Amino acid sequence: MVQTFTGSAPTQRQSPLRRFSGLLYRRPNLYLSLLLIPPLLWFGAIYLGSLLGLLWQGLYTFDDFSMTVTPDLTLANVGALFNPANFDVIRRTLTMAVAVSIASAVVAFPIAYYMARYTTGKTKAFFYIAVMMPMWASYIVKAYAWTLLLAKGGVAQWFVQHLGLAPVLQWLLSVPGVGGSTLSTSHLGRFLVFVYIWLPFMILPIQASLERLPPSLLHASADLGATPRQTFTHVILPMSVPGIAAGSIFTFSLTLGDFIVPQLIGPPGYFIGSMVYAQQGAIGNMPMAAAFTLVPIVLIAVYLAIVKRLGAFDAL
Repeated sequence: MVQTFTGSAPTQRQSPLRRFSGLLYRRPNLYLSLLLIPPLLWFGAIYLGSLLGLLWQGLYTFDDFSMTVTPDLTLANVGALFNPANFDVIRRTLTMAVAVSIASAVVAFPIAYYMARYTTGKTKAFFYIAVMMPMWASYIVKAYAWTLLLAKGGVAQWFVQHLGLAPVLQWLLSVPGVGGSTLSTSHLGRFLVFVYIWLPFMILPIQASLERLPPSLLHASADLGATPRQTFTHVILPMSVPGIAAGSIFTFSLTLGDFIVPQLIGPPGYFIGSMVYAQQGAIGNMPMAAAFTLVPIVLIAVYLAIVKRLGAFDAL
């Protein structure tokens, strides 16, 4: 005998959390907004807010007599950036940043190419660890270590003498604007340290761009009769330009704002980073320090606009 039941079954009351999760499931845009609002508020209020506040202080007035900052707005600090002494600081920093980026690309490309085309498994893992291991050490420790390596009678000079390159080194140290009495007191030594410290930031983007290079393109180039040199010039190098541009973003910007290496290695002379540190710390001229902060922001913005056209953002 079959019994039939009439009426509807009692509905279970859902908890508020379950109803809320159902609402988010039905409205994915609301779910995405709730995920993005907290970090965007933090980014806008804390990061951009403090940066804009710093740049706004660049319009304040610094009283040289009382050594105090007054909220009187002026463009004198921005105009002072074009004074010969300050403009020389900007020129010196920009030249070093461009030179370090070019040298890092030249040194990094063979390593990245070998990692991308000829290593697999444990060998590739070894190269990844070898490239990233210097990044695990303290930046300040590495900078101080290089002062000893480049000092007179140090390891670098020992290698130069035993390789018979002492005359070449003496000629480089005698070049105006490059040399000094020793590597540790020359722009050349400062340049070598910058290239060493930022080199991993160039190797990895180039290696990633070369990893995405289809082997079929190389095979097609060989089938069409291209020599290895022509294949490299017309296929491999153009395809690696986005990776080189992406790596140069790091080497260029990091060199532009660094203030530790210019203080420890090389001849006396301010870079933008050390100039900001000196103006804010030693003198207390916060408006002038803020004005100098504007320089790398403008230079990096222009640089990003250039490398964007080279596909740098696609390789990041």
